[in-house]
Amino acid sequence: MTQPKNLDSRTKHIRETWGKRCNKVLYISSVETDFPTVKLNVSEGRENLYWKTIRAFQYIHQHHLDEADWFLKADDDTFMVIENLRYTLSSLDPEKPLYLGRRFTPFIRQGYMSGGAGYVLSKEALRRFVKGFEGGNCTHFSIIEDMALGKCMETMKVEPTDSRDVKGRQTFHPYPPDYYLVRQPPRPRPWYLLYDHYPPVEGPGCCSDFVVSFHYIFGVQLYVLEYLTYHLRPYGYKYRFNPDEKTILKTTESA
Repeated sequence: MTQPKNLDSRTKHIRETWGKRCNKVLYISSVETDFPTVKLNVSEGRENLYWKTIRAFQYIHQHHLDEADWFLKADDDTFMVIENLRYTLSSLDPEKPLYLGRRFTPFIRQGYMSGGAGYVLSKEALRRFVKGFEGGNCTHFSIIEDMALGKCMETMKVEPTDSRDVKGRQTFHPYPPDYYLVRQPPRPRPWYLLYDHYPPVEGPGCCSDFVVSFHYIFGVQLYVLEYLTYHLRPYGYKYRFNPDEKTILKTTESA
């Protein structure tokens, strides 16, 4: 998701970093350009983001449904590690109604996925989302895009899927790395940790070795994370964590 004023400051940097690793990318906007962007009949602004998301998924369903098994929605200030996303999805069936990202708890009985961290719909979830609006089961009842989409997922019986790794560490993150990696003294927890569906962790154990996303990553920071992800290697270090080893994952959920 982008908009005309962000093409030079944000979107072009996504195109030069993680966008290149996607199988297909659509830059959704309100204006058609030779960037290229896809024009939808929507107004820009946070208050119109859910309409934009609805129209985007309807457009993808109409024009691109058979070109992919999974459909990622991300903002133009999100950093994605596409290889880790593919790994996260590799054991899942896109013909089942699945939806995953950073699962938040409030407002919706089964929870919903943070919009900033990015979320993924299976092919069947996309079909159900579009069908929900065609049949009137889903409506634009709120301007809060991620929560409202989560309500439609619940209504259409799309299952929220655990995106944590085999050690129970989070892979999708609605804020930059420093919001999670630094241990904090005792304090009231910020809202994004209070909203977490699973027990939150701060400090080095917060984040998977196979992180999928961080949010609020702008311009130069995209290239920094790109370098740290794909190029920086300590000489002589042998990577030992094998995510495919069988591990019993504690799945206790927060109340």
